[in-house]
This record gives sequence, C-alpha cells and structure tokens, in this order.
Amino acid sequence: MSAIRPDTTTALIDANNFYCSVERIFDPKLKRRPVIVLSNNDGIVVARSQEVKALGIPMGAPRFQIDSLICRHDIAVLSSNYELYGDLSARVMNVLRQFSPQCEIYSIDEAFLSFPINHRKPYTVIGNEIKQRIMQWIGVPVTCGFAATKTLAKVAVEFAKKNSEYNGVLDLTDHPQLDDFLERLPVADVWGVGRRYTELLLNNNIKTARELRDANDEWIRHHMTVVGLRTVWELRGISCLPLELAPPPKKSIICSRSFGRPITDLNGLREAIASHVERGAVKLRQQHSIASSIQVFIETNRFKTKEPQYNNAITFNLDQPTAYTPELIRVALAGLERIYQPGFKYKRGGIMLLGICSQDQVQGGFWGCEYSKRDKTVMQVVDSINNRFGKGTIKIAACCLTKEQKWEMRCSMRSPRYTTRWDELMVVKAGDIAGDIAKKLSTVAMFWRDMAAACFTILRFHSAEDHEARARLMAATLEDFSLYNFTR
Repeated sequence: MSAIRPDTTTALIDANNFYCSVERIFDPKLKRRPVIVLSNNDGIVVARSQEVKALGIPMGAPRFQIDSLICRHDIAVLSSNYELYGDLSARVMNVLRQFSPQCEIYSIDEAFLSFPINHRKPYTVIGNEIKQRIMQWIGVPVTCGFAATKTLAKVAVEFAKKNSEYNGVLDLTDHPQLDDFLERLPVADVWGVGRRYTELLLNNNIKTARELRDANDEWIRHHMTVVGLRTVWELRGISCLPLELAPPPKKSIICSRSFGRPITDLNGLREAIASHVERGAVKLRQQHSIASSIQVFIETNRFKTKEPQYNNAITFNLDQPTAYTPELIRVALAGLERIYQPGFKYKRGGIMLLGICSQDQVQGGFWGCEYSKRDKTVMQVVDSINNRFGKGTIKIAACCLTKEQKWEMRCSMRSPRYTTRWDELMVVKAGDIAGDIAKKLSTVAMFWRDMAAACFTILRFHSAEDHEARARLMAATLEDFSLYNFTR
C-alpha cells in the first residue's frame, strides 16, 4: 500500500532501562549485577536492568513475591530516586536539542525529534552520533529509531533494542523490508493498542502490525474510533501525530501518595495534605496557571479488609482563582477537617487542583481576594530560591507540623541525589594506578539543572579495576565538556 511521504523524518530516542542506567552511572559496581528499582514506599518493581528481564521478573511485581529470586541471583534493590532521574533526564533532553530544535519530550526517558527528509547526513549516522554523545557526556545508553511517523519510529526502537545487529540504531525510512518488520511485530506491541483493543483485534484474526495496517478503515473507525484509525494510518506512513513542541497546559493537577506508615491523627494528615498542595501549586505556577477549585481526599488501606474502612473527598470552589500556596493550603485544610473521622488508619491522601486556566485570563471577583501582584511576586521569589538552592529550602510552616513525618514515603534504599543536593555530592578517593591522571584532572565539573551553578571536587579513584581507561577518557573530553556547560 502506497503511503504519503511526510516532509520530515521522525526519530524516537529511548533511554535503555533508564532508572537502572542512572544508578549505574554513579555506582559502577552495579554494572556487574542485576538491578531493580522499586516504586514509592518500596512496594513494586518499576524498573529492571536487562539481566533482571532475562530472569523473567515482570514489571509491577510486588517486592515480597520475589525475595527468593533477589537472594538467589544477588539482585541489587534500590528505592526510587526521582529527583536524580529527573535531573539526568533534563540533561539528556538538552543534548537532544543540539541535534534538532524540534524536540517533543514524551516521557522521562523518551523524546521525539524531527529531521528534514533531505538531511545532509544518513539517519543511522545521526543516530550513532546521538548515542555516542549522550553516553560520553552523561553516561546513559540510548536506542534510536527513525521512520516516517511516530508509530513507525516506535516500531524501529522496538527492533533496535531486541536485535544487537542494529547496534541500537534502526532507520525504517524507505526500508525495503518494512513489511517484514510489521509482520514480525505482534499487534499487542503496537504503540496505542492497549489490552482491550488487543483482545478485539485477536478475536477478529488481526494478529500482527502488518495485518492491522492493512485492515479496513471503516471497520477500524467503527470499533476503535478515530484514534485507532490514526494508528493505522501511521503504520502506513501517513503522519497523523505531529510533534507537541509546546504541550498544552494541564486542565487538572493531582498530587497524591501513599503514606510511609498509616496516619491516625489529624495533625499528620494536615501536614501531608499541605505538602501535596505546596507541590501542586508549584506545578500550577510552572505552567503560568491558576486554579478555581480544589478537591481533598483521604482513604484507608482497602487491602487490609480486617481493619475499619473509610474514604471520603470534598471539593471547594475558591472565591477567586489563584496559585498562591498559602490560600490553597487554607482552603484544603478546611476541607480536610470536614471529612476527617477519628479512629481510622489512613493510608493515602491527596489533592486535585481543578478549573485551571491561564493566570492572564482571570477576572476580578466581587467578594474574593484577587491573585495580586504581591502574591505573584512572593511565590516567584520562593520558587526561585527553591530552584537555586534545592527543593524545600523554603517551606510553608503548615508542611512541618510534626517532628516525625510519618506520611513521607519509605525510601530506605535510595541512592544519594548526587547532582541536585550539595550535601549529597559524590566523594571519590585516590588510588595509586590513577594518581598521575588524577593530578592532571584537578577538578571535575558537576553541572546543575540551570547550567549556571557548578560545584567542583577533586577527582580520585579508589580501585585499579577499569578506572584508568575511564579516567583517560574523561581527560580527553573534560575540556569540551566544561566549555559546553559553563560558558553558555
């Protein structure tokens, strides 16, 4: 079937086992061990190294169910370190923008790029350059897929990851064997085809991506709506999903998390809810928006059926839309007191900001307090200080009511936040074999998120194993690395 060739080629850059790869950057010993990263409160598996995948441990497996495998195979178990992952992700995206300004950040470990069809370099060459630069500058391995559409770029990455012959780069643009690739891809693995659609397609004898591509348009539209039809057209090489270079502002913002330990007292819930409001307000201001209503909810652990159960939620309309944290906290805590009931062990709580619109579109209310210029300035100063010196440098007092914050998630196995916390910077000790190189490398730059502040620490090595080669590589690239990050 002939396809309409788009004006550009789409590339998908996917970081391999991203959370595990980030952990291995700062702890080289993990490179020789299987690694898993756990979710909030160390509950389930959310990231697996390639070795763990080979052992058959599925994504989402509860920790307690795989304890025997962890001991048997000496699997390294880590708590989620989202602050570190987010910072390294931002650095990866900054590198990608050097190759194309048309960059859509799809997730923390994926981004789409757009290249002209008459690019002066072959796409496989570009892909290898991207891989090399990200590995050299940041240390994260990535896979690159090139194709006419987003969906086909996903197909390219799928095969590039699973077949070592492609060396992590696959270009399906005008590929003579595109039909063969689609024939080998199960329909369940097509981007945009979920579990329910998979069942529907299999029941109608559509088992592969190629069969889905060649399906009847009217049947697809009837059973899978226009969204499914876009997926089919994308498989045909017709671009239906343009890059979102400036994602639209969120219409609602939810901040919620299971508590590290059950909470029974009102003060502990107040502190948790206030902290969620504070985090949601930051997200609200980041997209230059304000909210006109807020919902507060609390619930017990529904899995502990022998304990008394209770859950409730309440929504308040604000007198005047705002992004002023103290006002949002005041309303949220008033709602909490309305729904709180003593005698229960609360496991989860959170807030949802609703009725979100641009801060420039609001009209002044008759009775309510306007989101004034003073309030905006105060929040801008607070956000600026927290961005520069670290999250939580300035906090609202309501977020610190109790000395022991039981509501905070468990993360006893979390690695240090090396790149965003001054008090958690990496310390490396010297060894004899790299001593001469360490003298030449008197400092190593650890650039921060804003590319402006830098901290310097003496670079030394604590063992001889493979560190000499790594040190020489750093010596060869440190000058360009530093110039890029500190003279921009």
